[in-house]
Amino acid sequence: MNKNVTPFDAIFEPALVTEMYQFGEVRQFKEGDLIMDYGKYIRYMPLILKGTIKVLRKDENGKELLLYYLSSNESCSMAYSCCVEAKKSEVKAIAEEDVELLAIPHIKLEEWLCKYPSWKNYIMRSFNERFLELLKNIESIAFHKLDERLIAYLRDKKQVTGSSVIKASHYLIADELATSRVVISRLLKQLENDGRILLYRNEIKLLKDF
Repeated sequence: MNKNVTPFDAIFEPALVTEMYQFGEVRQFKEGDLIMDYGKYIRYMPLILKGTIKVLRKDENGKELLLYYLSSNESCSMAYSCCVEAKKSEVKAIAEEDVELLAIPHIKLEEWLCKYPSWKNYIMRSFNERFLELLKNIESIAFHKLDERLIAYLRDKKQVTGSSVIKASHYLIADELATSRVVISRLLKQLENDGRILLYRNEIKLLKDF
């Protein structure tokens, strides 16, 4: 594997980067591919090289809720926790677009905590960032109206993908916002009538002032 294709040289010590190449495995996923699933043991921690992953959690009624997105240089703190503690996954991760990641085997995770300060800092920062994102989602659900949550959802999609064209069906958005397709369709139509978006089949174009 060529070091030049990864973004990690600026984050970690050279010796750690060398071990990443030695023990890690580059894996590629197509848009929509399942990367992690509920109830499965996780044997590796994914470090995102390219693309975006969405992480979801299922409630006791089987309803899924979007937790957060992961993009380049980021990793899933829940995957790390499951690896270290040998627990089954309580989340599902899906490739939001084509994804390339470096799979770090679980046997290296704790070893590197003691061996490399940059790895310890990275893990602690990842946990903090995911925690803040979860707090943001809880606040959104508890205090914001659904139309505000929908706008925030579309803006987040735009930010993580870098595109003003959001590829998502009304059913998918409804699932990720824990509501009904009818409600989402009505709110999207109102945004279109307001001149903020254009609706296409399974696509939403965000206009300039969105």
